[in-house]
Amino acid sequence: MLHIHNGDSAAETARDSTIPGEHFAWREALIDGPTPAGTSKIKWRELRAQHLAESYFVNYAEADRDLRNQEEKLTAHSEHEEVVLWFEHDLFCQINLVYLLNWFAEDKSGNTKLSLICIGEFEGFPDFRGLGELNPEQMASLFGTRHEVTDREKALAKGAWNAYCSPDPTAIQRLLQTETSALPFLKNAFQLHLERFPFAGNGLGRIQQRGLEFIKGGARTFVDLFPRFGRAEPTYGLGDLQFWNALRRMNDVSEPLLRINDGKTSDPVLTPQNIHQITFEMTEAGDSVLKGEADFIELNGIDMWLGGVHLVGKENVWRWDGENQTLTQT
Repeated sequence: MLHIHNGDSAAETARDSTIPGEHFAWREALIDGPTPAGTSKIKWRELRAQHLAESYFVNYAEADRDLRNQEEKLTAHSEHEEVVLWFEHDLFCQINLVYLLNWFAEDKSGNTKLSLICIGEFEGFPDFRGLGELNPEQMASLFGTRHEVTDREKALAKGAWNAYCSPDPTAIQRLLQTETSALPFLKNAFQLHLERFPFAGNGLGRIQQRGLEFIKGGARTFVDLFPRFGRAEPTYGLGDLQFWNALRRMNDVSEPLLRINDGKTSDPVLTPQNIHQITFEMTEAGDSVLKGEADFIELNGIDMWLGGVHLVGKENVWRWDGENQTLTQT
C-alpha cells in the first residue's frame, strides 16, 4: 500500500502511526509558478524545476531530482494493491490533489485501487489548518474513513486541472458554474484562486492586498505578519515561502509598495536564521495603491504565472472585478 501525503509533516506523522504501508511526501507546490497546458513531459519538468529553484532557494539539480523521484513513484504505483491520497481543503492542497487525480484518471496501467482521504475539519481543532497538525493516533483514526475514488471525482478533477492550466482563466469560472460537489472543497478553493488575479481597482491580488493591509495596520515583522495572514486567509494554505514570495513581488519593482529589511541588508532572503529580523515598511506608493489612488500594474507592470495564465506587461492583463465577481481583460 502506498500513501501520498501533501508534504513532509503529514508523511512523518503517518510513518509514526499504525497505518500500514509506504508513506510518500508529495513536495510540489503547483499553487505557484507556471503550469501551462500542452507542455511536453520534459519541458514541464524543466519549467517546474526552474520555478522551484528560484522560489524556494534550492539548486536546479536538486529540484529536478525531486521531480523525477515523484514521477518515478507515480509510475511505479501499480506495484501496490492500493494508493491512498491524503489531502485537505485549502487551495494549496486542492491544486495538488486535482493534478494527482487527473494523473491517475489518465493512467491505464494495472488494477491498483485508488482511495482518497480529504478533510476540512477534525474534532478538537476549531481552527483546523491541515493534517500536519495531527498526532499519529489522530492520523490513524482517519485511515478507515478512506473511500475509493469515483469516476465522478476523476472527471471533475480532470476538468479542474485542465481549467487551471488553461491560458484562459474564464475556464475556471465556467467550471465553477457546473456541479462540483464530487470534490466538496474545490469550489471555495478555486474561487480564492480567481481572487489572486490583480484587482480591477488597484492591480493587487487578494494575497498582496491583505498583506499590505496588515502591514499598514501595524504588523511590521514577518513573524507577526505571516500568522496574522494565516488566521485571516486559512483556505489559501500558504507556507511561509509562498507568502514571502507574494510580498517580494511588491518590493522587487521600480515603484515598490513596501521595503523589506533584516537589519543587515535591504534585499534579504528569508531563512531560518533571519526570519525573526525581517521587517516591513510601506512606501508612499504602497499607501496610494492601498487607497485605490494608484494602480500597481500601471506603476510597475506585471510578470507572473497563475496556473496556465501568464500575466505580463501593463495591457491586456486579466483582472478580478470583485463587484461583479468576474474576470475581465484590460
